[in-house]
Amino acid sequence: MSGVRVLVGTRKGAFVLTADGKRDRWTVDGPHFPGWEIYHVKGSPAEPQRIYASQTSGWFGQVVQRSDDGGKTWNPVGNEFAYEGAPGTHQWYDGTPHPWEFARVWHLEPSRTDADTVYAGVEDAALFKSTDGGRTWSELSGLRGHGTGSSWQPGAGGMCLHTIVLDPSDERRMFVAISAAGAFRTDDGGTTWKAINQGLRSAHLPDGDAEVGHCVHRLAMHPARPQTLFMQKHWDVMRSDDAGESWREISGNLPTDFGFPIDVHAHDPETLYVVPITSDSHHFPPDGKLRVYRSRSGGNEWEPLTNGLPQEHCYVNVLRDAMAVDSLDSCGVYFGTTGGSVYASPDAGDHWHEIVRDLPGVLSVEVQTLA
Repeated sequence: MSGVRVLVGTRKGAFVLTADGKRDRWTVDGPHFPGWEIYHVKGSPAEPQRIYASQTSGWFGQVVQRSDDGGKTWNPVGNEFAYEGAPGTHQWYDGTPHPWEFARVWHLEPSRTDADTVYAGVEDAALFKSTDGGRTWSELSGLRGHGTGSSWQPGAGGMCLHTIVLDPSDERRMFVAISAAGAFRTDDGGTTWKAINQGLRSAHLPDGDAEVGHCVHRLAMHPARPQTLFMQKHWDVMRSDDAGESWREISGNLPTDFGFPIDVHAHDPETLYVVPITSDSHHFPPDGKLRVYRSRSGGNEWEPLTNGLPQEHCYVNVLRDAMAVDSLDSCGVYFGTTGGSVYASPDAGDHWHEIVRDLPGVLSVEVQTLA
């Protein structure tokens, strides 16, 4: 029977959760790298036993780790992230110039087809690529060299490149999101980039047609529809059906359109999931009720999913990288909270159960479907 492996990054280590295809009994392994912040852990679609992890510490800096046996053992790989060319500056909150400085790796995105190719989104916002399994890294400097780069500003969590989406139909096309600059697309493997923020509206921008400056929280795509993108923004849930050339709001009847994660059902590209929180200052669910919202119509019409989730006195958050779906026939949905719980639904959100609790605050959740 096929099974799943859930990879969890937390504020004090990484955990590997495994179950068979029924997804009702779980084995918990960890913590790996105890005491370290693990911003992201993700497995290679091309070689499921290969897993990459971003390990960071205010004391000891940044380390990229790699496992080639499904998370049983780990080894550090190349950790030289050097900005190419003259570093230059970007804009700080008060409008003054600030030098580009490498702080940490926020997101690791392995290639869909090549186990040795992996991308890294970092803070300060830049995109790096490795073609030797993470041993060496080179910046795709065309992104930071985009004409707007000097005007990018940090979001509340830093100026981070936190989302990388690879187009399964075209290996030269990818999408990234940066807080607080916006979304960008390349059609030539990262040499040149285009800002794709037309139709986004942000209250703090006086220019309604501003090319950049939008605080995009997360992008999602169904592999069967690479032209369609979904976005959770700093206020507003958005949709594009032309690879980001234009966006329209699909927040519909959500109780609040502020949140961080967004994901798409594995088998139905019109079924979406978000986790609304009260506001940009109150990072907890409305009314203290933890609810995932699902749309079966590609947005606008949303239903709360509550069966098995706490419906009183719950004041946790779900961060941007902390939701994932598996590809089993009955699509499983997973998310982790800042309160240290990981929830799973084996039936596309109809029923939930807490598969582990009392972990450190969860930063990321990824899932691998295993043969």
